[in-house]
Amino acid sequence: MTKKILRALAGETLPTPPVWMMRQAGRYLPEYRATRAEAGDFLSLCYAPELAAEVTLQPIRRFGFDAAILFADILLIPQALGSDVWFVTGEGPRLSTITDAGGVKALKPAADVHETLSPVYETLRILTRELPRDTTLIGFAGAPWTVATYMVAGRGTPDQGPAHAFKAEDRAAFSALIDRIAEATIEYLSAQIEAGAEVVKLFDSWAGSLKGEDFDEFSLAPARRIIAALKERHPGIPVIAFPREAGPRYEGFARATGADCVALDQSVDPAWAAAHVQRDGCVQGNLDPRHMVTGGQALIDQTRRVVEAFRGGPHIFNLGHGITPDADPDNVALMVETIRAMGPGDSA
Repeated sequence: MTKKILRALAGETLPTPPVWMMRQAGRYLPEYRATRAEAGDFLSLCYAPELAAEVTLQPIRRFGFDAAILFADILLIPQALGSDVWFVTGEGPRLSTITDAGGVKALKPAADVHETLSPVYETLRILTRELPRDTTLIGFAGAPWTVATYMVAGRGTPDQGPAHAFKAEDRAAFSALIDRIAEATIEYLSAQIEAGAEVVKLFDSWAGSLKGEDFDEFSLAPARRIIAALKERHPGIPVIAFPREAGPRYEGFARATGADCVALDQSVDPAWAAAHVQRDGCVQGNLDPRHMVTGGQALIDQTRRVVEAFRGGPHIFNLGHGITPDADPDNVALMVETIRAMGPGDSA
């Protein structure tokens, strides 16, 4: 095994951590904006395999990241299950809403998602041919809770209020929605692996709004179910879990779910995470994305601080969330250069 990310995911402590970024293919890159214009709109880009592969490759060519992550969107699963999905320029996604048991029952069976999602699998097949040999290919999906928040509200919301309300009003129906999304996610990620993904990541972007038993039932348990099913179908496949803003619940998440790596958001102190999360295996993170905008010495100092904090165990360097459209590509290059210039004996 020579790919650095696969080595870290297998539990190896490397002298220099491998690095990639969430949303590394995106609007901060002029070449992405050009390809997006060629596609016409965001969803058309997701479903155009040649163009989706091209934008996936762009940050690899520019920065030499250790991994490429499939260009797609977490809302392709709702669309494949029968929801209407569209994007409003400057505002983000919109979906038809599911607010009761009838809406859940009207969704398509999980096994039917491949008809819609087959172009995504073709993107992965192209990438397996075109990526550099030492670059790891990562597939992904949204976690059931996060996907459900969009399906219930019809859009992103600051507090996921509509999903919490549905959960409170009809917990059985909401649980059925979570189950359907989990089943579809297993099918989707399994097909991604068959098409060439070497690692898959589960993004639970709104996990932090779940507390207590709700976190256990709607974030942790679905992740455990999905990971177990994937590992049964594809023994040895590594899975990264990202329960964003889970706070103290990051501790033990890998043990509880079977994840090979836990990704950390920027609110988590790296020293705490090294002591409480990394002891269970690989961690990923967690530089504040704002440093990709502001740059300078603070970027260098904080990059070195993150590397140093996690030096004692397996670590994949990443941001604490996705890079933002106003980021400067030169700052990304500086981050990568800083990481790779640090030798085993360097200190922050």
